[in-house]
Amino acid sequence: MIVCVCNNISEGKIHQAVDAGMTSMTELRKQLGVGTCCGKCHSCAKHVLRECLDKANQTHQGARPMVFHPSLAAA
Repeated sequence: MIVCVCNNISEGKIHQAVDAGMTSMTELRKQLGVGTCCGKCHSCAKHVLRECLDKANQTHQGARPMVFHPSLAAA
């Protein structure tokens, strides 16, 4: 779905931006131009950004930490 019609920014581009490390509307605005023209997309873009960040946080919370076992390293 296109989020920002003025700059042709899709949900997918916002997902890619979050995957690349962007975490704020300020970053999306600077890098993608989201919300820099008419501004009507701001609330939708912010919603998509929050969903992406929540999903990323859930993925990282479900990950198991790596544990070093000295006895296995010698094997």
